[in-house]
Amino acid sequence: MAANTGKIMADLRKEKGWNQTELATNSGVSREMIGKYERGEAVPSIEAAKKIADAFEVSLDYLVGEGINVAFDKRTLKRLQDIHKLDADTQEKLFFFIDTVIRDNKARKAYAS
Repeated sequence: MAANTGKIMADLRKEKGWNQTELATNSGVSREMIGKYERGEAVPSIEAAKKIADAFEVSLDYLVGEGINVAFDKRTLKRLQDIHKLDADTQEKLFFFIDTVIRDNKARKAYAS
């Protein structure tokens, strides 16, 4: 696991407004171990990391700060998977719309600078 996993856990926990006890309850991992992970005194096992990632609704990649999916939460990944399952014509229409929104957003930012 990456060295910054504890910091990522602490940041995610704070974003959720949870204390360590609430993360422990939501993940099934003891509060004592949550504290050790966050302080960098221990590294979560794959099983513990999976439970914690599930509680935060993020991928393991995201939790450990590595991999191609690191920037995506589970909801975003699910959406990408669902898009991939669509027929080619529907995908093309959806991508056209997405590209248009992204282009317009970039243009607004460029003109605001």
